[in-house]
Amino acid sequence: MNELELKQLWQTTNDKLEANFVLSKENADNITRLKVHNILGSMKPLKFFTILIGMLWVTIGSIVLSANWESLWNANKFFLLSAALQILLTASALFIYLFQLVKIYRVDTGNPILKTQRELAQLKISTLWSARILFLQLPLWTTFWWHESMFTNWNIGQWLVTLTITGSFTFLSLWLFFNIKYENRDKKWFKLIFKGKEWTPLMKSMELLDQINRFSAEPSADA
Repeated sequence: MNELELKQLWQTTNDKLEANFVLSKENADNITRLKVHNILGSMKPLKFFTILIGMLWVTIGSIVLSANWESLWNANKFFLLSAALQILLTASALFIYLFQLVKIYRVDTGNPILKTQRELAQLKISTLWSARILFLQLPLWTTFWWHESMFTNWNIGQWLVTLTITGSFTFLSLWLFFNIKYENRDKKWFKLIFKGKEWTPLMKSMELLDQINRFSAEPSADA
């Protein structure tokens, strides 16, 4: 076999390796995109259920408060204000959940990776914000039973216990509001809060897209 034949054989073999390498990348890319699509789809049932429960809670609560506003105001202002703020915060979180559900349906894994990553980043940020808002409700669960007679009939001990409980819940809610951020995702308390269908599928999808990016950035067989 002369030198020319050897060169032709080498070129043919190299072309086949390159073609197989490209095909392997394309197959891996398509399979990973399909996985991302299925993983994101697994989030839909819980989103639907949460939105349904949230809508029922906000609707019923709003109707009850609006129909009895005057009587509740005269009977117990603390209960009325606590319930109203709780419903307002729930409605805000519900709006974010609706945004997330629409975003999940609109994510097209066939789009360029960077665009899909930006959409998942929006889902990530909105998930963190919904948790922040919902945790702001914590102190409201300790004030709904307050009443005006507290200010005239309670002693220092009663006030100390009550304010300690409310203050602790307020501190916890504010601490979580300011510390629930992506940079803390590896901390134990964060993992305790964010697990299951609300967070894990989203993180898995982002990891898979990163894998596509890394795989696509690998040099070709003839590099």
